[in-house]
Amino acid sequence: MEDKDVKKESQNHTDVKIERGNPGDPRIIAFVCNWCTYSGADLAGTSRMKYSDNVRVIKLPCTGRIDPLFIVEAFKKGAKGVLVSGCHPGDCHYTSGNYHSRRKYATFRDLLGYLGVDLDRVEFSWVSASEGNKWVSIINEFTDKIKSLPGKSTDIFTKK
Repeated sequence: MEDKDVKKESQNHTDVKIERGNPGDPRIIAFVCNWCTYSGADLAGTSRMKYSDNVRVIKLPCTGRIDPLFIVEAFKKGAKGVLVSGCHPGDCHYTSGNYHSRRKYATFRDLLGYLGVDLDRVEFSWVSASEGNKWVSIINEFTDKIKSLPGKSTDIFTKK
């Protein structure tokens, strides 16, 4: 998947409104690794585990392919929270993609703060293909966390 394809996939999914579930639930965008987290989420779904349905999952080849601007774009288009989740460190199918993702975020975090993004609205996690229960727990906890933050129905950019 080329960079332009990854960007197009991200734009297609961040534009879509989440129309099912409770209308008061915050819109959350999850950028997930194709190999581990997506498979874990699939396991949760096929096992009929119950979790918040206000999350739009965007499947990428690897979390290392996430352009930090995808996170900004998700917020610009109305997301109240962004989750990035991939293979556990050391288990990446592309050897070190999750390490690259973690390093990108460590440097990008300061920029998000400068833009006025509440850093509690961005979360990283590691979920393997066999951890459907962990995916459910992460989604439910992150949804509850976003709901509890002030300004959940307003612009997440605190600086004007």
